[in-house]
Amino acid sequence: MTTTTKIRPRALVRASGGPRYALALAVDALGTGLLRPFLLLYGVTVLELSAPATGTAMTAGVVAGLVCVPAVGRWLDRGARSTVVAASMLVRVLGVALLLATPAGHVWPFAAAALFLGIGNQSWPAAHAALVATVAHGRERDTALAAARALRNAALGVGALIATVTLAGGTTALRALAAVTGLAYLGAASLAWSVQLRARPADSPGEEAATGPTPRMRALLAANVIYVFCLNVPEIALPLVLVTQLHASPVWSAAIFVANTVLVVTLQVPVTVLLSRVRRRTVLALAGVLLTASYLGFLAATSLGHGWGAPAVAAVSVVCTLGEIVYAGSATALVTHLAPAHALGRVLARFELSTGFGLAVSPAAITALAPHGPAALWGSLAVTTLLSAAAVAAES
Repeated sequence: MTTTTKIRPRALVRASGGPRYALALAVDALGTGLLRPFLLLYGVTVLELSAPATGTAMTAGVVAGLVCVPAVGRWLDRGARSTVVAASMLVRVLGVALLLATPAGHVWPFAAAALFLGIGNQSWPAAHAALVATVAHGRERDTALAAARALRNAALGVGALIATVTLAGGTTALRALAAVTGLAYLGAASLAWSVQLRARPADSPGEEAATGPTPRMRALLAANVIYVFCLNVPEIALPLVLVTQLHASPVWSAAIFVANTVLVVTLQVPVTVLLSRVRRRTVLALAGVLLTASYLGFLAATSLGHGWGAPAVAAVSVVCTLGEIVYAGSATALVTHLAPAHALGRVLARFELSTGFGLAVSPAAITALAPHGPAALWGSLAVTTLLSAAAVAAES
């Protein structure tokens, strides 16, 4: 039996953790939008590091963050909720402070800053999902998770726009952006901590017997690694194809990225509510089908060559974004639905590990496949995504 959730703003804010927590999410995302797109630029221009050294330090930070995720899951299963969210924000304050204190030409302090930023960035999603799952239940929880994603994308977009405008100020402006980011993280952490939300610890006697064993979800986690490639399509795959293969203006890439952000912000909640009539697993499989169709559409669009190719790619990108919206609105919701109460943190941690791994390997996979032609790139993505959708649908 399925139920349909209506969009009620006040109830949605309450289900998302309350007004203070919603404000914390917005401030945190605004700070991330200010710095994240330009961290590499900060290392190269402000600190005068080489691009390979800067990129390696940033990658190490992401990997270190993933290594810390299981510990976050265990912390959540001991009942912590808002404290873990606040800690994920505070550790990024430390990262920004190290960034500001790093002298020019010194790579190790920058690597330490990237390490703390990576730990915070990788820890936050599981902590946030656990908090929302504690406050809200059923389809209301799904909508609250979708609303948080829409809010976060909006704030990220505003932050990135502000950062882009201020880049004309050079290194001084980049340092100022980093300082504002640190203050934003500190403010967000204070707001999140003030929520003071905890859950019953998971180590209560008989808890596992009462709620059932921890699901392994092997097919779902493996499929998620492939699904998450869609998040890097607008940022990496399409700019690469448009500029190097179709020789189109970079304006097309920028327009597609902006359209993706606007569609996610405006449609994430309505689409999630609309699909609340359908089983979560079926919706996630549908997301795979939509993404597969978009990849095949990109393959057809690139065959049009210079002229019609770029507009066709832009049109197909709308289908890809719809697939992303359906995926984002169902994946975490399905995981929180499947996870027993005593293992919610650990299950979410495993899911975020699969997400982080997919995000980490997708740029390398995309850039490795693209030089071999559109069929290698889009054909491979289409086949693997369709197989992933089938695995999600088949897993009991």
